[in-house]
Amino acid sequence: MVQATAGPDGGVPLRRTPRQARSRARLALMLEAAERILVDEGVEALTTTRVAAEAKVSVGSLYQYLPDRNAIIDALATGYFARLEGVMDDLVRAAARERWDDPVGVLVDTYAEVYRTEHGFRALWFGSGLTERTRAADREHKGRMADGIRRVLRALGVAGDDEALARAGHAAILAADALAQEAFRRAPEGDALLLDEAKTMLRAYLTEITTRHDGA
Repeated sequence: MVQATAGPDGGVPLRRTPRQARSRARLALMLEAAERILVDEGVEALTTTRVAAEAKVSVGSLYQYLPDRNAIIDALATGYFARLEGVMDDLVRAAARERWDDPVGVLVDTYAEVYRTEHGFRALWFGSGLTERTRAADREHKGRMADGIRRVLRALGVAGDDEALARAGHAAILAADALAQEAFRRAPEGDALLLDEAKTMLRAYLTEITTRHDGA
């Protein structure tokens, strides 16, 4: 489920920032209602009238924070980005205290499970309603995810920390994201064979990265 984090620090593009706990809870209910509609009916159903009815609030109450479909989409997307980046932060911490025989397998399997459970994320990305603001935010999000890959590899001690590693992490994220999206377009649980191919490709790339590091 999308996490509704509001305000400048949370990055959600709201018309108005809720200050009180009750207002934040009301906004969370609105976003939960929007996500249900997104999953069940698709992006085109995300009108302010429909979301307000689903959330059992007035259109005026919704409009205080989410004045149109684009604002709803941007807020939902921001929540999904936060969820994905939180998972990456957890992986960085785990990598610092564990030894993984197959880092690529851990990363791909972890994010495949996120895809399986985040139905709203899949509905939004596989639909055709992404806004320009969300697309720009997605590019920034992928940069942060790439930095997460860099931190994981550093924590595992398999690569040095330099500009080349940052580029490699970005390339790996772009490739993994494209393959994961295709795998979950093909099957609700993810096309297992395609996910296995993604692992094979990324393992070879990781070997190349570590070889560069060892030879530097």
